[in-house]
Amino acid sequence: MNVRLPFLREKTAKLTTSPGVYIMKNKSGEIIYIGKAKNLRNRVVSYFREGADHTPKVSSMVSNVYDYNFIVTDSEYEALVLECSLIKQHQPKYNILLKDDKGYSYIRISDEAYPRITAEKNKEKSGKYLGPYMSGNVPRETISEVNRVFRLPTCNKKFPEDFRKGRPCLNYHINLCSGVCQGKISRKEYSETIEQAIEYIKGGSEESAKRMQNEMEDAAERLDFERAAVLRDRINAIHKAGETQKIFDSDVEEADVIASADNSGSQCVSILIYRSRRLFDKQTFFFNEEEYDGSALLQSFIEQYYHGGRDVPKNIYVDSVIPDSEMLEKWLTSLAGTRVYIHMPQRGTLVRFVELSKNNAAEELALRAGRTAKEVKALETLGSVLGLKSAPLYIEAYDISNLSSSSIVAGMIVFENGRPLKKAYKRFSFPEKNSPDDYACMQETLRRRLTHLIEQDGDEWFKRKPDLILLDGGTGHVNAVRSVLKSMNLDIPLFGMVKDNKHRTRAIAAEGGEIAISKHMDAFNLITQIQDEVHRFSISYMRTRHKKASYELELTSIRGIGVKKAQKLLLYYKTKENMKRADAAELAKIAGVNLQIGKELYKIIQNI
Repeated sequence: MNVRLPFLREKTAKLTTSPGVYIMKNKSGEIIYIGKAKNLRNRVVSYFREGADHTPKVSSMVSNVYDYNFIVTDSEYEALVLECSLIKQHQPKYNILLKDDKGYSYIRISDEAYPRITAEKNKEKSGKYLGPYMSGNVPRETISEVNRVFRLPTCNKKFPEDFRKGRPCLNYHINLCSGVCQGKISRKEYSETIEQAIEYIKGGSEESAKRMQNEMEDAAERLDFERAAVLRDRINAIHKAGETQKIFDSDVEEADVIASADNSGSQCVSILIYRSRRLFDKQTFFFNEEEYDGSALLQSFIEQYYHGGRDVPKNIYVDSVIPDSEMLEKWLTSLAGTRVYIHMPQRGTLVRFVELSKNNAAEELALRAGRTAKEVKALETLGSVLGLKSAPLYIEAYDISNLSSSSIVAGMIVFENGRPLKKAYKRFSFPEKNSPDDYACMQETLRRRLTHLIEQDGDEWFKRKPDLILLDGGTGHVNAVRSVLKSMNLDIPLFGMVKDNKHRTRAIAAEGGEIAISKHMDAFNLITQIQDEVHRFSISYMRTRHKKASYELELTSIRGIGVKKAQKLLLYYKTKENMKRADAAELAKIAGVNLQIGKELYKIIQNI
């Protein structure tokens, strides 16, 4: 509890309703948070209001606020510009911060007689450099493509010193190298090829192909068919390389594709940078936001990423709706000096580019977390489809299985971070019922499980609150169990897993109806896996219980063996095989009967 709240509330009551920026400070005068507002009083009041329902991060920030300052602006747009500048300048603790601490990579053109084009991590060697590039992969992939298209040598030979000192390598024979080592290319011709390669890197495949097309036509008019053939083959190689590149539609010249992924309170934002219709660079940034909101994260990220003179493209494609996209577009346009648009593609080619960026973010997070990108993405997609605040990292699923009124059981399975956590699985059994009642059994199962959560007893898994509860069933099961949650005053997301007539996952059951998930394959596959696993677990327990009940019935057919003595034997030996290995004397001793009954037990058990 912040003892300064009365003072802060009194100060805020007199605050202006104009647009502006507010600057929160701690007791030491350090700036801990900076925000913008269309109405300063309304926004700042929301932090200090009594009984406010803040996220953990905001609650922590408010508890450390000692005082605040504010700066009035003429418009919300001006407040945005000022906010970006102040955040960049002060790097407050509770703002989403970009930490651009990565190394750079370069493309080097050596200063040899026959220059080589290579990817480098620094600029220590002599030569001409292109870059810098934030991603080391982009220069390496670019060099690989350039060497292939222009048939440049990649061996360790030095030219012209090593001309004709050996046979040409395999690359020459498979048409990936022009055979410089054989002295078949003049220094002038090689220099022209290197210049074309540099222009290709700088300007992209389309511009290079157009220019070479003109050169090829000029060569043909001069009857220099050998030169025209070389250019023709080079143009064909460029087009072939372009087929494997992620090329935008012809009307899109440049764009940044931005997407985020979330895992266990850690987020990654990936930017695929396209210039001249080809992938130019890639960058990734990591954050730790407890309350993950993809749209809010991307908006704050865009504000900070482009502030300070970064290259702003004509188009920015994102994977979430940006709340203040119009205002952001206006601000970005002022930075770029030309019209900038923010889009969230819904269909077509551009959706695949956004998906590619999101996959990159998921892969980066997975690498850090020791998980697969598929698992990270599936959980995030599931959380989004179900309308959850964040990805459900700890999921419990329940299924009722019955063969008769005497063999009704429930199975509880747990998925943590998208994988089965088998040591947390639980089984529930019920007293013999006259008629099976799935709804009542499901209610009782959840009541018994959640009582452990409230009272914090049992093992560590019973004490843990799930991020999501899934029931094998439809809206009827959801409504039945929701009453249990309400009665226990628990706020846990609850949904059902609906099957079709072939026992396959069809949809998610919610309180108000069904949610289709077949279009979201990552989430669909995860739900199918969970549903199959909880069904397998519960039905295997039911079959085990049914077998034990059958054994118990067989044993009680012997005079002198009642239900309690039969259960005592089953509890002691646990399996039918263990009982079969026991002799009559041992059976009599365990059951607490005479040897004659022990012999009858032995005979019955051997025939079970």
